Amino acid sequence: MALNKNTLKENIIELRHISRTFDDGFRVVEDFNLTVQRGEFVTFLGPSGCGKTTTLRMIAGFDKPTEGELLLNGEDIRDLPPNKRPINTVFQRYALFPHLNVFDNVAFGLKLKKLPRAEIVKKVGKALEMVDLEDFEDRKIQTLSGGQQQRIAIARALVNEPEILLLDEPLGALDLKMRKEMQLELKNMHHQLGITFIYVTHDQEEALTMSDKIVVMSEGKIQQIGTPEDIYNEPKNAFVADFIGDSNIFSGIMTGKCKVRFCGAEFACVDDVEHGTMIDAVVRPEDVTITTPEQGTIKGVVTSVIFKGVHYEIAVQSGKNEIVIQSTRKAVLNANVGLCIEPEGIHIMLAEDTINRIESGVDKEYKLNFLGGLLDCDITSVIPGTSFNTGGVLVDAHGDEIEPAKIKVIVSVKPEDITMSDDKEEGIVRGHIINLIYKGDHYSYVVRTEEDEDFIVDDEYLWNMDDYVSLVIPKDKFHYALKK
Repeated sequence: MALNKNTLKENIIELRHISRTFDDGFRVVEDFNLTVQRGEFVTFLGPSGCGKTTTLRMIAGFDKPTEGELLLNGEDIRDLPPNKRPINTVFQRYALFPHLNVFDNVAFGLKLKKLPRAEIVKKVGKALEMVDLEDFEDRKIQTLSGGQQQRIAIARALVNEPEILLLDEPLGALDLKMRKEMQLELKNMHHQLGITFIYVTHDQEEALTMSDKIVVMSEGKIQQIGTPEDIYNEPKNAFVADFIGDSNIFSGIMTGKCKVRFCGAEFACVDDVEHGTMIDAVVRPEDVTITTPEQGTIKGVVTSVIFKGVHYEIAVQSGKNEIVIQSTRKAVLNANVGLCIEPEGIHIMLAEDTINRIESGVDKEYKLNFLGGLLDCDITSVIPGTSFNTGGVLVDAHGDEIEPAKIKVIVSVKPEDITMSDDKEEGIVRGHIINLIYKGDHYSYVVRTEEDEDFIVDDEYLWNMDDYVSLVIPKDKFHYALKK
């Protein structure tokens, strides 16, 4: 089944502007674009609920895209049933038949095709040999370990000689030791077979270990596509940096050519970004060196030392910023230390525009319709040259009436001007926390409101994922602009 090396550059799967919306209106996958080359090991990586399994199911044919094109070898297969696609799927729970032995489990699909007995025996034997279980034909499923059952599930998928093998978190039910062993087994198997693997996981280490290409997903959207090295060393945004491995993320500003300031100090870096640009600096814990206070660019106090087996995880408090370090050398708790970071250890990302902007209409009383509530606003300050006539009607400089229904106002509020509360009646807006990122001196939260709007909120306190909160916004922190 090994592929000719000349075929490795051919595209086998293309997803073009794929979206999937459920019947209740929830958009689980949005504008998904991906090209998979023949023979690649591609991994969909992201937190639970990000849309990765739904995407896999659309490729398999168990689910159908609401929008977009799904091409296999250049042909649209959206309407092709699963059994007509040269694709097999391995699930987390393996879906083996407990009443059948190993041979009959692997042979199940071949028997449905009514192949001759001799051909079935030959194909099953070859498939079991691929997974190093060639002497297990007569074994009952209940007698096998989790790792062996997983191999049988793979053999059953491979026996049909698919062009593409889909794997939906197949190692999730295994213990840590077995999971690491099977990661290497799967990688070796992919190398030997040469067929295309598309893998789903929420385990970052798993993705980094096995993949040729990683597709990082969040909230149904692709955040970054790249090699494991690209994803780890050059994250495109704070979500990727935070999700892939351990990261220190600090808000900062470029102060010159390849110079950046964060945590109250200036550093040399390798990224040349325009002077004055607001940025996020990503520093991996292993790239921070502990030294004496006199030699350190940053000075701080050791607040935590945790032994992790191969290294110590050390937390240092410097002003309002907490810096996490991974070191093979133990630090002394409460000691004053200095920290050094080499230019190559600092990755610069352009700071994302975090201003919350909501488009609002205007009612007959000239109040703003804001996410199910009403905001008082001096509309004359929003629309220059307007005033109210004696009848209380808004008119322009010529005295002509301006219809409220035609006015659209952009309401803006900064993340740092919003306070979260667990008192549901205190805030003007309510919703659930769907994401959080620690940025050294504060947490950056995403709160999805009941009106399905996302608010970015900066808060020094730690809240939990999925906490239901209300957002308290002082009236003087709202900013208004007329939509052009």
